[in-house]
Amino acid sequence: MFTHPAGLLGEIDGPPPSDLLEVVLRQLSTGKFLGLLSIMFGVGLAIQQRAATMAGRTWPGGYHWRAALLFLDGVLNYVLVIEFDVLMGYAVSGALVAWLLCSSERAQWRWLLGLAAVHFVLLTLLALAVMSLPPPVHADAAAYASSLDWNPYRDGSWWDLVRFRIGNLAVFRIVEPVLILPMTVALFLLGARLYRAGVFEAAGAALRRRLMLIGLLAWPLDMAIAVYAGMPWWFYTRWGTAALGVLGLVAEFYQARPAPGWLGQRLSEVGRTALSCYVLQNILASAICYGWGFDLAGRIGEAQRLPATVLLYFALCPVVILAAHLWLRVFRRGPLEALWASSHRRLAQR
Repeated sequence: MFTHPAGLLGEIDGPPPSDLLEVVLRQLSTGKFLGLLSIMFGVGLAIQQRAATMAGRTWPGGYHWRAALLFLDGVLNYVLVIEFDVLMGYAVSGALVAWLLCSSERAQWRWLLGLAAVHFVLLTLLALAVMSLPPPVHADAAAYASSLDWNPYRDGSWWDLVRFRIGNLAVFRIVEPVLILPMTVALFLLGARLYRAGVFEAAGAALRRRLMLIGLLAWPLDMAIAVYAGMPWWFYTRWGTAALGVLGLVAEFYQARPAPGWLGQRLSEVGRTALSCYVLQNILASAICYGWGFDLAGRIGEAQRLPATVLLYFALCPVVILAAHLWLRVFRRGPLEALWASSHRRLAQR
C-alpha cells in the first residue's frame, strides 16, 4: 500500500494485481498476520483476566480505560500517519471481548461461531458486490494513478494527507475495522480459548499439531483461490485459517527451544515496544514513499514496484529492530508504551 502510486485509494478503487509473483507474495502475507495478531490479542486478554483473578481484582475492571487509550492511539495514528490503521477496530473488539470473557464457556462458543457466520455472510455480500462491478478500465496501478485529477499521495503535502484522511473517514474506516469486526471478536475469543486450552504449554502438543495441520491444509487452498479464482473469492482467504498454522508452528518451536537465540531476543524487544515500532515503521515508510517525503512510489516504474516493495520491507525491518534494541538499552518501555502506561495509571486511579 505504501509503494502503490495511488496509495490505499488505488488499492481500493484501482485494478487488482495481475503479476503472478505479486499475487503470490500478497497472498502469503496479506491478512494472515492480521489474523494471527487478532488471535494473540485474545491470548493477551485471557492473560490479563487470569492475572486479575489471581490478584483478587474484578474483571474487566479498568480495562475500559485500556480500550479507550488504544482507540485514541488509533485515531491519532489514522489522522497523522496512515489511513489503514487497525488500532481503533482492535480497541472496540477488545472492549467487547473483555466483557464476553466473563460469560460461560458455552456462551463464548456461541458468540464465536455466530460472529464467524456473520462474517462469512458479510464476505459473501462483498464478493457479490465486487462481481457486479464493471471490469477495471485501467491496465495497472500506474495507469490508475495517472488518471486521477489530484493524487494526494503524490501531489499533496503531509497536511493535505491529514485532511484527505479526515474527509474520507467513512470510506477508509468501513473497509477493514467495521467489515471485519465480527471476525475480529471471534478470533479474540478463539485466542482466549486456545490459551486456556494450553496451546503454549507442554501438555498442549496435540492441540499444536492440530493447528499446524489446519494451516498445512489451508495454505494450498488459500493460494489456489488467490491465483486461480480471482478477486471476489479472495475475500474468503483474506482473514483465513492459515494463521492458526503459524500460531501452532511458532508455539511448537518455542516448546522445543524455550531459550530464545539472538534473533529471538531481538524480536522480543520489538514485542516489548510493539506500538512504538508499529508507528515508527509507518512513519518511515510514509516518508520514503509519499510525495511529501522522498516519493519512492512516484519515482519507480510499474515494473520496479514489486522488487522495490520487497527491498524496502527488508530494509525497514532491521532499522525497526535496531531502534527497539537501542531504546531498551536505556529505557524499560518504548516511548509510546511508557506514555500509554502513565496515562492508564492516572485514568485508572480516578
